[in-house]
This record gives sequence, structure tokens and C-alpha cells, in this order.
Amino acid sequence: MQIRIPAVYMRGGSSKAVFFHQNHLPNDEEIRDQVILAAYGSPDPNRRQIDGMGGAVSTTSKVAIISPCKNPDFDVNYTFGQVAIDKPMIDYQGNCGNISSAVGPFAVDEGLVNAEEPITKVRIYQTNTKKLIVAEVPVKDGRHQIE
Repeated sequence: MQIRIPAVYMRGGSSKAVFFHQNHLPNDEEIRDQVILAAYGSPDPNRRQIDGMGGAVSTTSKVAIISPCKNPDFDVNYTFGQVAIDKPMIDYQGNCGNISSAVGPFAVDEGLVNAEEPITKVRIYQTNTKKLIVAEVPVKDGRHQIE
């Protein structure tokens, strides 16, 4: 069975990730992880991830789960996951600075924050590390600008 789940494939620094809105994923964490693993083509005993979006290396097997933040001190929540290539596992223990750099632009483009020209400040709550990340996103015509 196939179901459609909106997602955005973004580069952040030297890494790439599939970005999901949390509300587009199942609430049950086990089922959510099964969906994410399937999107990446993991696990793949041949370590190629041909059946999914994964690129068969750790820098292209990352996931970002984003949601609006209910805490007024932050704009969005960001959960990072490192998707295993050959195991049915997603590691949510750490963070990736490269993917963190794409969260602000994602939040702007997806309408999770009010875009203000020329710079939109996005206050990101990194749920894995419980830290604040402040992104300053160049904006023009309501969208982030690629430098």
C-alpha cells in the first residue's frame, strides 16, 4: 500500500535531508519511523537505498521533522534523525549542524513563520539537544533566498 505524505528534500551545508511536517507523519513513533525508513529505502542489506530517497551514505540519510512550537520563546520545533542505511533504525540522539542550517529556510518557505524582508529571524527549538538555534534567513518575495 502506498500513501502520499508531503515532504521537501533540502540541502543544508554538505548534507541532505527529507523534511517532514510533524503533523503529516503518524503520531505513533514506531509507525512514524517505519514510514521514514520506507521513504529512505532502509534497511538495505546492500547499502544502496535504491528503493528510497537515501543516498547510501550518512550525509544523505538524514531526516528533519518540523512543527510549529507552542512555546512563545520559539517559532518551530526541529527533531533531527540519522537514518541507518542497513538497519531498521533512526538515531535521534544528536543533531546535525548542516541540516540545522536548512530549518530556517524550510520554516520560511512552508509558512511556519512570517517572512520579513530582508532578513527573517527564526527561533528553532532543537528537540534532540533541547537547545535554541537562531537562524537569520535572507528573504525576498516571501521566500528564502539562496546565496
